[in-house]
Amino acid sequence: MRDPNLTITFLEPEETYELRHQILRPHQTIDDCKYPLDFESATFHVGAFVEGELVSVASFFKEIQPQITGDHHYRLRGMATLVSHRNQKAGSHLIHFAEDYLRKKGASHWWCNARTNVQGYYSRFGMYIEGEVFDIPPIGPHILMVKELSPGSNKR
Repeated sequence: MRDPNLTITFLEPEETYELRHQILRPHQTIDDCKYPLDFESATFHVGAFVEGELVSVASFFKEIQPQITGDHHYRLRGMATLVSHRNQKAGSHLIHFAEDYLRKKGASHWWCNARTNVQGYYSRFGMYIEGEVFDIPPIGPHILMVKELSPGSNKR
């Protein structure tokens, strides 16, 4: 069910930095929240707004993951949702919006290095674990999660 107060839209890279910093890297600098591929032409950023307030962001980079098949991969990075808006579906709507866009772009897969404490969240989108847990200093343990996309697939 769609919330009439929720809007999903594309963002400029700079619009993602504050939420990335606040939620994902509060003990690092804002510069640590700027990713090398933020301004690449194939990169896109999406945001969820509730009553005009940006509450969730995610960035997708065209980046091959050698552990998975296919040759048109997109990597999710910087998924962040305000604590006050978690469990209210803003992030889920944002992911569905991005998946629809990825299908239109002909992506074969999307993937992320998920923090282990949120792997259940990504599993709900049909993502599966590939490989073993690994550490990303100074952030902590992560797991590679993958979703295969097919042009006609729109499973939710």
